[in-house]
Amino acid sequence: MTIERFSYQAALAAAQRVNWKIEDIVGGDRRLDFTRPFLPEALAQTGRLIFLTGEERRVLNQIRGHAYLHIFGLVEEFILPFLLDHARARLDGDDHEIRALLQFAGEEAKHIQLFKRFRAEFEAGFGYGCAVIGPADEIAKAVLAHHPLGVALTILHIEWVTQRHYLDSVKDDPSLDPQFASLLKHHWMEECQHAKLDTLMVTGLAQSLDAEEIVQGVEDYLAIGGLIDRGLEQQVALDRQSFEQATGRRLTSSETEIFGQLQHQANRWTFLGSGMSHPRFLATLEALGPQHRQRVEAIGPAFC
Repeated sequence: MTIERFSYQAALAAAQRVNWKIEDIVGGDRRLDFTRPFLPEALAQTGRLIFLTGEERRVLNQIRGHAYLHIFGLVEEFILPFLLDHARARLDGDDHEIRALLQFAGEEAKHIQLFKRFRAEFEAGFGYGCAVIGPADEIAKAVLAHHPLGVALTILHIEWVTQRHYLDSVKDDPSLDPQFASLLKHHWMEECQHAKLDTLMVTGLAQSLDAEEIVQGVEDYLAIGGLIDRGLEQQVALDRQSFEQATGRRLTSSETEIFGQLQHQANRWTFLGSGMSHPRFLATLEALGPQHRQRVEAIGPAFC
């Protein structure tokens, strides 16, 4: 698959057409329906936990939905400063590029606020405050310490993850809570343009790097993936604690072990494997050099 040709001008125009306000999707008469799942089974994978009842799997699904948006919020906490630094270095460049990058940054800031609003609504309706990994500034600091190309590749990976989740799993699933599905839809609508802009950002960064620096960037992308993976393992343990608090069910030691293994792998697919194997992400890696695509393809199956 060849890399698609995107432009800052076209991405900016599309972003302006689909732009929405937080008040369009959260608040007023809109409420989460806690009788329904939030995440599609392809992402939550609670059905494999056969020792749970149907009701318990639904509760866990909602806890996973809460963590899902929190993790995207964490990601956007490091995307925002990265974009602003990237844009600042291009203030004297193409007008469409700087406007598109600033629009990108503004939308990421809006998503952070949206997810905070969701979390408050979730806790009010769910009845418990579910623990999550963090703090966001420490995670952002750890990620941004890596090579800029590695950070840009991570951001691109996340943008394509968002596309894949909505189109493959959320879009045609009528069982999901309509309010949560609407939130994912609106997030996807703007991330469509972000994936195009980040593809341009990655290719632009790579043009200024020699072969050794590109290797370093790809290796740092993988290192950031390892950082995320460790965070996912911690989040699974927190989700289990939230599940036990919400249901009053104390898992046995063997159930706890199975829960940890299956839910960690489910999270790995959700946030890592679904991006590492995305055809468009792999096409961008191949444009940097076929060996870089091969490197990621060799590692990817462990997260799928």
